[in-house]
Amino acid sequence: MASFENLLVELDAETGIQTITLNRPTKLNALNAATITEIGQAMQQALNDKAVRGIILTGSGDKAFVAGADIAELAAIPSEALARRASEQGQEVFCMIEESSKPVIAAVNGFALGGGCELAMACHMRIASDTARFGQPEVNLGLIPGYGGTQRLAQLIGKGKALELLLTADMVKADEALRLGLVNHVVPAAELLTFTRTLLSRILTKAPLALGLCIDSVNALYSDTRHGYQVEANAFGQCFASNDFKEGTQAFLEKRPAAFKGN
Repeated sequence: MASFENLLVELDAETGIQTITLNRPTKLNALNAATITEIGQAMQQALNDKAVRGIILTGSGDKAFVAGADIAELAAIPSEALARRASEQGQEVFCMIEESSKPVIAAVNGFALGGGCELAMACHMRIASDTARFGQPEVNLGLIPGYGGTQRLAQLIGKGKALELLLTADMVKADEALRLGLVNHVVPAAELLTFTRTLLSRILTKAPLALGLCIDSVNALYSDTRHGYQVEANAFGQCFASNDFKEGTQAFLEKRPAAFKGN
């Protein structure tokens, strides 16, 4: 397993859960270019490792998941072309998370602002501590979100409310984020990782192929180049040819828990 300067990566061999912790506590885990690159490398490593079955993304410390982008680094970008490329590179990494065939859950342990909110939204689910805060404050800097935030925020909470948060730069507390549909659950801060691991462990008792195909089929809804219903039909057919389907149906008929091994 590769080592990283800005991430802590830990695999629980028993559960197959890999925890990726953004580890820049003195910067409130702010995203710089190096950290984004490392997130992409860690995700690729996790996707290639058969021992990894699911992934938790979180931040070090109790103040921030990711408090935003590294503003000093952004301010030093010398040209429009390089700024556009920085946005595209961030989008590529965050799309890798969104398109992961292995479930990825964000455990949001404090501020998730700017790029941090975008990173959380790229995950398949978000569990927030009761101290979490979410927002896209880029307009305060004369910017807009650059890592997919304008797209995913509208997908998750609807166009009108997304535009309100984007245009006002308002932060929302965890309970409001839950009401809006931005997060799946809110739990006490001390229980955040335990709750997230328990949820992911329950998901990982299901058929691995089917999990990945559910993710892909839902993602197809938001694609301009794929027909969601056809993606679903193709995936449904693919499941029928799998060992997981044989095991799942046999276990149901025998009234026993399924022991999925993947295909």
